[in-house]
Amino acid sequence: MSVSANPNNKVLVSLVVPVYSGADYLAELVASIAQLREAWISDRAPLHLEEVIFVNDDSVDESAVVLSTLSEGRAWMRVLHLSRNFGQHPATIAGILHTCGDWVVTLDEDLQHPPEYIPAMLKVAVADQLDIVYAHALEGVHESAIRDLGSRFMKRVTGVLAGDMSVSTFSSFRVMRGSIARSASRVCGHETYFDIALSWYSRRVGTSLLPIKDRRFIEGKKSGYSLRKLMSHARRLIMSSRVKALRIGGYLGLAAVFFGFTFAAYVAVREFFHPGAFMARGWSSLIISNMVFSGMILFLISAALEYLSILVLRAQGKPTFFVIDRSDDVVIASYLRELAA
Repeated sequence: MSVSANPNNKVLVSLVVPVYSGADYLAELVASIAQLREAWISDRAPLHLEEVIFVNDDSVDESAVVLSTLSEGRAWMRVLHLSRNFGQHPATIAGILHTCGDWVVTLDEDLQHPPEYIPAMLKVAVADQLDIVYAHALEGVHESAIRDLGSRFMKRVTGVLAGDMSVSTFSSFRVMRGSIARSASRVCGHETYFDIALSWYSRRVGTSLLPIKDRRFIEGKKSGYSLRKLMSHARRLIMSSRVKALRIGGYLGLAAVFFGFTFAAYVAVREFFHPGAFMARGWSSLIISNMVFSGMILFLISAALEYLSILVLRAQGKPTFFVIDRSDDVVIASYLRELAA
């Protein structure tokens, strides 16, 4: 973890940027970050951009060379090199674990997440004392109806399966309290979805509406995410959640048992008042027994699987409680209000 003197007891902000194929965008990104940093210094803001940590996730282009060049003369810029390609979430987690900021911001390498929007996201966070704020696009990010609709549809389906509709707000452009970001990162295992881990520590989550665009896709019609990667993200998200969809099986099982006994009562009453009304002897009892016992089996399997999902979350490190300090929010909120005015 980084250790640095806090200049004049200011609130420290750390940025984390995972890098895989961003050689064409890194120079502009670093320039934008430097501009934000200098603006806070010149304004004597209570905020100080302490560090920017780039995590080279075994990049496939010249990103490592570009980062090495850009970091020269910038003590606040650090570069971590992973031994192989681990993926965006592990790279993000690695960077977060090396931060020291009171607030941690994660953003992509390809300028889809402009650093100049960070104050707006911080303003949303401190105004309502939120702990996590995600950037949310005002309109289509990719300027492609098929891709934008497909992305929203997949998030909605995944949210239903995971039993958490806040999934639709998840974004890699996040502002988080440093203590929560680092604690969530520490408990993340190989299959843990980082944003689910964040939700274990706080439900004070909000969004900031911003005009963000996927420049990489718009300019080159290529995306940093293949369908395989998106499906892998969805799978890990569901596996990291307490899968409430499992309860559907339990409800169906109980319904089958209920209708089984109801049908049994109907058969008994009808046979009592109208003996021989059922021409095919034995079929009623067979249907009733199948409904009742199948329903009981389905219910017990659903209960066992849900209990197993609880054990998995406990094994992954879901905390019993967490203590947070929001005392600096008033100072930040006052500065950002004056800045907006």
